[in-house]
Amino acid sequence: MEGILIIDKPLKMTSFDVVEFVRRRLRVRKVGHAGTLDPIASGVLVILLGEMTKSFKNFEKLNKEYIATMRLGAETDTGDSEGKILRESSYENVTEERISSAFKEFCGEIHQIPPMVSAIKFKGKKLYELARKGIEVERNPRKIRIDELSLLRFSPPEVEFYLKCSKGTYVRALVSEIGKRLGCFAHISKIRRISVGPFKIEDSIPLEKIDASHIRDFKI
Repeated sequence: MEGILIIDKPLKMTSFDVVEFVRRRLRVRKVGHAGTLDPIASGVLVILLGEMTKSFKNFEKLNKEYIATMRLGAETDTGDSEGKILRESSYENVTEERISSAFKEFCGEIHQIPPMVSAIKFKGKKLYELARKGIEVERNPRKIRIDELSLLRFSPPEVEFYLKCSKGTYVRALVSEIGKRLGCFAHISKIRRISVGPFKIEDSIPLEKIDASHIRDFKI
């Protein structure tokens, strides 16, 4: 059994959870994913089957699109709403105009420091594993590209936005930096990935409904 599956990943599951689910459901030994999607996030997750797992790097480099919501006024230890609140601030001076202006400043090629809550490895350990133990290590900035960042809904303290970006972009880190630019703290409360390269959310299959008929033969 070889090919790809375009899954609409549900909330609360890790990408590895989805891989294990597919492995058991379809009884396929070689299963992988083409780019991690956090438990707090839902949406497009490309699953690779059989020999397609060898093409991981080709899929990983594809651009991504998201619809996400940031919550103004608080910084958390994970950068999202499931973390512990570390600091709070007023956001009364934040307006739609200021947000749109800040968004423009982040478009183009920028450098981003990966969050501790990520799968990047440090001396053989994933950063999120260290973060769970209360350990923080220095991370080098990485070059990313923001193609589009636009405001969809302004309902303080929540701000919904659309993001189109290159691989390696961490939405929670981006939101944290935007909050600082606005003069207040901010964290992610919702993330939905709506595309990975040519694979759109409209083409995805709910995880519980997948079967062998949904496997695609795709060349990249």
